[in-house]
Amino acid sequence: MPATRKPMRYGHTEGHTDVCFDDSGSCIVTCGSDGDVRIWEDLDDDDPKSINVGEKAYSCALKSGKLVTAVSNNTIQVHTFPEGDPDGILTRFTTNANHVVFNSDGTKIAAGSGDFLVKVVDVMDCSQQKTFRGHEAPVLSLSFDPKDVFLASASCDGSVRVWQISDQTCAISWPLLQKSNDVINAKSICRLAWQPKSGKLLAVPVEKLVKLYRRETWGNQFDLSDNSISQTLNIVTWSPCGQYLAAGSIDGLIIVWNVETKDCMERVKHEKGYAICGLAWHPTCGRIAYTDAEGNLGLLENVCNPDGKTPSSKVSSRVEKDYNDLFDGDDTSNAVDLNDDPGEGPSFSRGIMNDDEDDDIMLASGRPRQRSHFLEDDENSVDLTMLKTGSSLLKEKEEDDQADSIYNLPLATSQRPSYDGPMPTPRQKPFQSGSTPLHLTHRFMVWNSIGIIRCYNDEQDNAIDVEFHDTSIYHATHLSNTLNYTIADLSHEAVLFACESTDELASKLHCLHFSSWDSSKEWVVDMPQNEDIEAICLGQGWAAAATSTLLLRLFSIGGVQKEIFSLPGPVVSMAGHGEQLFIVYHRGTGFDGDQCLGVYLLELGKKKKQILRGDPLPLTRKSYLVWVGFSAEGTPCFVDSEGIVRMLNRGLGNIWTPVCNTKEHCKGKSDHYWVVGIHENPQQLRCIPCKGSRFPPTLPRPAVAILSFKLPYCQIATEKGQMEEQFWRSVMFHNHLDYLAKNGYEYEESTKNQAMREQYELLLKMFALSCKLEREFRCVELADLMAQHVVNLAIKYATRSGKLMLAQRLSELAAEKAAELAATQEEEEEEEEDDFRQKLNAGYSKTPTEWSRSRLRNEVEEAAEDTGEVDDIEEPDDTEEKSEIPKQGQNPFSKSANSSDVPFVKPGAATSGSQGRVNPFKVSASSKEPAISVSSGRSANILDSMNKSYKKSPALNRATNNEKSPVIKPLVPKPKSKQASAASYFQKRTSEADKTEEVKEESPGNSLSETPATCPQNTENQRPKTGFQMWLEENRSSILSDNPDFSDEADIIKEGMLRFRVLSAEERKAWATKAKGGTASDGTEAKKRKHEDNENQETEHQEKKAKENLNLPKKQKPLDLSTNQKLSAFAFKQE
Repeated sequence: MPATRKPMRYGHTEGHTDVCFDDSGSCIVTCGSDGDVRIWEDLDDDDPKSINVGEKAYSCALKSGKLVTAVSNNTIQVHTFPEGDPDGILTRFTTNANHVVFNSDGTKIAAGSGDFLVKVVDVMDCSQQKTFRGHEAPVLSLSFDPKDVFLASASCDGSVRVWQISDQTCAISWPLLQKSNDVINAKSICRLAWQPKSGKLLAVPVEKLVKLYRRETWGNQFDLSDNSISQTLNIVTWSPCGQYLAAGSIDGLIIVWNVETKDCMERVKHEKGYAICGLAWHPTCGRIAYTDAEGNLGLLENVCNPDGKTPSSKVSSRVEKDYNDLFDGDDTSNAVDLNDDPGEGPSFSRGIMNDDEDDDIMLASGRPRQRSHFLEDDENSVDLTMLKTGSSLLKEKEEDDQADSIYNLPLATSQRPSYDGPMPTPRQKPFQSGSTPLHLTHRFMVWNSIGIIRCYNDEQDNAIDVEFHDTSIYHATHLSNTLNYTIADLSHEAVLFACESTDELASKLHCLHFSSWDSSKEWVVDMPQNEDIEAICLGQGWAAAATSTLLLRLFSIGGVQKEIFSLPGPVVSMAGHGEQLFIVYHRGTGFDGDQCLGVYLLELGKKKKQILRGDPLPLTRKSYLVWVGFSAEGTPCFVDSEGIVRMLNRGLGNIWTPVCNTKEHCKGKSDHYWVVGIHENPQQLRCIPCKGSRFPPTLPRPAVAILSFKLPYCQIATEKGQMEEQFWRSVMFHNHLDYLAKNGYEYEESTKNQAMREQYELLLKMFALSCKLEREFRCVELADLMAQHVVNLAIKYATRSGKLMLAQRLSELAAEKAAELAATQEEEEEEEEDDFRQKLNAGYSKTPTEWSRSRLRNEVEEAAEDTGEVDDIEEPDDTEEKSEIPKQGQNPFSKSANSSDVPFVKPGAATSGSQGRVNPFKVSASSKEPAISVSSGRSANILDSMNKSYKKSPALNRATNNEKSPVIKPLVPKPKSKQASAASYFQKRTSEADKTEEVKEESPGNSLSETPATCPQNTENQRPKTGFQMWLEENRSSILSDNPDFSDEADIIKEGMLRFRVLSAEERKAWATKAKGGTASDGTEAKKRKHEDNENQETEHQEKKAKENLNLPKKQKPLDLSTNQKLSAFAFKQE
């Protein structure tokens, strides 16, 4: 397996960067174009010590506590290490120095500059200087001979020279490189290097290979190359033992060879392909630090054993062990065969062997021990090593006949076979959103929309500070951190901490419930043995902890243990908001730098449900997760390491949409934004700018910046693209309003109205733009996104623009939308009726009421229609009166009490028409069900009969009023006729479009009886009939006879308006007068009829009454509110 490449991190601002280790290898030292030298304890050190040495630092070298830098002020400076105190200037040039190196014992430095000179200076006495002249262009690089006899240099003049230090003469010069006029224009910086200790070989990177020259003879001993090298090599460096040589190319490839066998040991590609400009081998172990031309620092681990010793069978790293199954048995055995030579010992043992000490690999695990024993004799003698290894192989051949096929191969192979497929990505560790790394002495444990928790762990104090943003409600808290808490979360109710287990103590969950109303405001729970808490979060009334045993434990905010369940993989991070719990975990192994993450989204309210069930979390390629949380309005969001912010799009089936790229707001490539909060209204991304780092320092207190959101739509520079992005962003960022409404939360109605206005304005602007561009089909597509009233505005615009065909299309679209709206409203009202019916029945007896039987009636009525039992719908008013007779003991607070405004009659009275119709609702007297009209089957539910029931004559009102005087106001439900009363008279007569058509087909005259129902609260508020309405009622039959193809009420009204306008002014005025006077006359006649009805009700023969009432006229006025109240009071009294 190849070396382990750790993720790169920011080191310096973009530009040339150099790197080296200190003598012990405990620190990594880098310098860059920002003029800083940084001392890193490890690659994960987010608080490195920084020493400013100048405006720019081109090169650095470290030896014996002296740090030497080549700085842009044309000097070579010295600083003490690790203190970083200035210790003088060693030498100066007329231009800046490009490279500086120490000799093997640290007594001298060599520096080459852009003024073609090379200088060797004594570190202790800078007056002792030697100058080497001869290059004809700026010097690129230098390397000391380990024996301090020679000095090698490379220059932009294309030559590589070897100088005799003693007399400053040129021993040899090779024209190897391409010529250039300056370092920045050079194809390669040609960092050459002498072999350590013996200094036998000088390695020079030339084009795509490394040339090695023999000491003193200066002959080209051999070249090292590899098929994977596609670009020029930039730099070479030796392992401390001198056995391995590493090279870096300008396209980010790092190659490691075994110089003795000339075999390629490692091939590692830079994760972003930047040029490698710094390369340093750890002085004691197989680690290589490298830097690129963009200021980043990287580290390779487990490269090759620098001492030439092969470790024991326990050699494979954790990652290699996990992914050893990439190779099947046959491939593994072949790899063993092809690599069984002495030079391959270290790599062979790393890549092939597993930790398992099974019998089938004992042979393989035993051989490298013998080889390593022989390699220790003389690490620099190639021939002797080869001979000894060959003899050992022959010896093993006699002892073990199982490996006959192995020794038929040549002893040395040019290249070992390698796996070139996708490489697994190490899994990212669990983290808490809004926190900085654990190893920092001063760090943020969490920073969210509630407050900030800081942790201080230094020599003076180990404490935790809790600070709230809203200091008017909460006060800051200072806590001692004796248990070494590492994870924290903060909400409006509590603070939650967790610590890892130790040898003596278990992992603990500690909650400070500061919003508790009792005196005990904290609780602690110990985890079981060998179970560590890895992530925690708080919600409204609950806390959650994910552990190392793939368990998620839920607790109440007061400390009650609740549900517990298993996670499909190791947790990465969690977040909570209200009742929502957001969990991200490893759902598998990612490859080629990608993480493979899954997500759970749970709602932990009274009705627990799972929204996202382990769906993949979409990250940017080669990125990892850095922040998980919710917007202030409760929408899940996350941020990856590439700065892409994604939000859950609830309006599109709970999928993730990118809403912002923070990298677009960064000035430098190494700058980042650290997200602390997201708001949807107003649209704000709250984050902290971090210059040259991924995390902010705790001191001074970082300032929060606000970024705007932008969806990554195409052609965003055009007017069309901008409006499209604004529209869909508005739609997406107001999806949370629908979610809040659906789940019963309160929200500002004005906010939704404002958002709808914005969206409709954008749609109209895009509509106008498409009209100008003659994109009429696109106009219709845009209109399809509009509401009905906005489509009407679009129709006006299209008409004024002279686009009549477009206007016609839009008119058809508007009609479709109106029908859809009516159907939707009816469905909603049916749902409201069901809910209201359930609430009414909840507190009363189980006796069926008229409400509870409405659905059954509809079904029976529909069946009756299908079988032809209902054959006459011209007489609805007569049967409606019967349907409105309330039963004795009926609940006065049900909606039927308000809609059945007629006196009580004996139960069990059934209607039977003289035409031979059968009443499907005839029941026995014991059921206490009133007689119901068959014709009410036309209604979808009881509310439809309510609309018609108000069309009774005033005579019946008075008769009822005289009979019942006490008034008790009932609960007034929202009637179905609310929309009808607000609508124009010239709309369809019923809520269902097809209902009107059915009625017209069977009896055109019936339409007069189905005038729109007005609001039942007060008859005074009803709209009086106009002259045109009176005229239309009388002339409807003639219009239909002249136009038999008219099926829509709107067509009849349009034709009627055309004919009415043709009439003279006198005729129209006469109709208007008739409409006003007709109301009074109708009332007088109705009084007589109602008086008649009242007498009929007092008789005992219900059948005779039913027959007489069949002849009642169709036009009747609704009841007023006072009658409703008195009738409901009457029903109440009867109970």
